[in-house]
Amino acid sequence: MSITPESVKQLLGSEDLGDRLRAVNQIRELEPAIAFELIQTAVGDSNARVRYSAVSQLDVLGTQDLQLSLNILRELLNDPEPDVQAAAADCLGALKLEEAFDDLQQLYNTTPEWLVKFSIIATLGELGDPRGFDLLKLALDTENDLIKTAAISSFGELGNLDAVPLLTPYAQNPDWQVRYRVLLALSRLGGADAKAVLETLANDEVEAIANEAKNSLQSV
Repeated sequence: MSITPESVKQLLGSEDLGDRLRAVNQIRELEPAIAFELIQTAVGDSNARVRYSAVSQLDVLGTQDLQLSLNILRELLNDPEPDVQAAAADCLGALKLEEAFDDLQQLYNTTPEWLVKFSIIATLGELGDPRGFDLLKLALDTENDLIKTAAISSFGELGNLDAVPLLTPYAQNPDWQVRYRVLLALSRLGGADAKAVLETLANDEVEAIANEAKNSLQSV
């Protein structure tokens, strides 16, 4: 049976959860403008799994109407389900909707959910708003290692060289994955201070880090 806007719309209106989840999956097969229209129904579904599946498509479909997407995603930052909030934060970064920075900052400062905090920090680099620097600085001091690691990566994407002295101490972190993230961030940031840290990492005990640092030094 072929997938049509009408058949998807019918499934979206079904009382059966499986039908509605299937409908959201089938939206991917439709032409983007039609898909964007139908996804708006799905993000308002009563079931969190349907809402999550729907919002996860907005990083692509949202380009159809950025202002409308901004409004939808702002609403979803207040969703009762943390997974949905986290997915909304991801999409705001992917769509580079800097107007939502204040919303993301407020949510970071008020949510008790580490997953939501992680998604906000991870998306700040992609969002590209310079105001994100101070929030990343705050996240770097958190006790949650995943949030800290996300902050290191986002510093690299944000491109502010003031991050180099903040990241430098983490090049000595006992966790090799943290050192690897620092390496990638400093490679993106560049500059003399970053280069000095990369030269140290070129002698790292973990071969993958040492090799990557040597490669990065050729382009920094």
